[in-house]
Amino acid sequence: MPARFLFAILVWPALFSTAAQAVPYIPKDGRQVVEHLPSRADPVQRELARLRTALNAQPNDVALASSLAQRYIELARVDGDPRYLGYAEAALRPWWTMATPPEQVLVLRATLRQSTHQFPLALTDLDQAVKRDSTNVQAWITRATVQMVTGDFPAAKASCMRLYSRAPQLIVQTCLSNIANVSGQGPASYRQLAATLAAQKDPSPAIRLWVTTLLAEMAARAGDTRAADAYFKAALAVDQADSYLLAAYSDFLLDQNRAPEVASMLKDKTRNDALLLRYALALAAMKSPDAAAQVDALRDRFDAAMLRADTVHQREQARFELVLRKNPALAVKLAKLNWAVQKEPADFRILAECAAASGDADARALVAAWLKQSGLQDATVLPALRQLKVAA
Repeated sequence: MPARFLFAILVWPALFSTAAQAVPYIPKDGRQVVEHLPSRADPVQRELARLRTALNAQPNDVALASSLAQRYIELARVDGDPRYLGYAEAALRPWWTMATPPEQVLVLRATLRQSTHQFPLALTDLDQAVKRDSTNVQAWITRATVQMVTGDFPAAKASCMRLYSRAPQLIVQTCLSNIANVSGQGPASYRQLAATLAAQKDPSPAIRLWVTTLLAEMAARAGDTRAADAYFKAALAVDQADSYLLAAYSDFLLDQNRAPEVASMLKDKTRNDALLLRYALALAAMKSPDAAAQVDALRDRFDAAMLRADTVHQREQARFELVLRKNPALAVKLAKLNWAVQKEPADFRILAECAAASGDADARALVAAWLKQSGLQDATVLPALRQLKVAA
């Protein structure tokens, strides 16, 4: 199993499903450049073209279809472009509606369903996959990821435990530490993962990127800003284009009042909604006259998503309404809707911040209940918790 695919699935973030511009745009001038398309000379595009040609000739070849879908999923994660997810689903179309498709299709379909927050359907596919083959490392990893996103930490830990003797130590420990870090064992899980990475001789670039990004987030939650910055920079040294990493580092920099760095880093990456949001937040913090145009662009994208009944973006939209549009009443509504679906630290943080800003009693109760249930230790949420008068 390629390490790059392991990585693409293992850290599938909820914020990943961010759309390119969702409203039609008609340029005023025929000479205006609307979008730069990937060059056909690009090795990645050549590989995709080769796979598409082969699949067109053999549309029912499940191995070819799976390979192409896998590559599209990887590109979607890096670029944040949801069109690649549609291409991946199209490649799997002959098996998409089957109740019992081939095993590799089950895991890929679960991944694509996860990206659109169809978590119960994703888990149904993954349960079927591990019943067929209990040694399927990818299925156990993806299952743990979905269970963690939905807040079922005991089940997620049980899935990670199934990796023992089936996956390298670094992958097993990362899976376990990722869950432990948000369920009451913050400092210990952080130290253990850091030690495991340090003892690893030569992890693949994809695995190193994954682990160092997680360590950066763990350090930020622990309040160790120096270590967090160092880990984020180490991850960027591996891959400067990863959309999840760019969003996570931008959030860290915004917390540290380093908005100009965010604006510089993201100014050419605003096709991705999550990155456009961070760019707009940075411009607003800098009191830039360009902030208003970015806020308008975001509003159009979120309005279009709501017209499509697309709820994948509610966490980002809640933050947009809270910080950029100063509308805590709508923001807390969105944050609560999002919380009903997914429960990552970023989801908890926006819920707490919206509860504090709006005075919503129901949201405050959700915050207090989750702290008691999960034992989450997160320095980035402390200002909101103090305002709510909820003990961390």
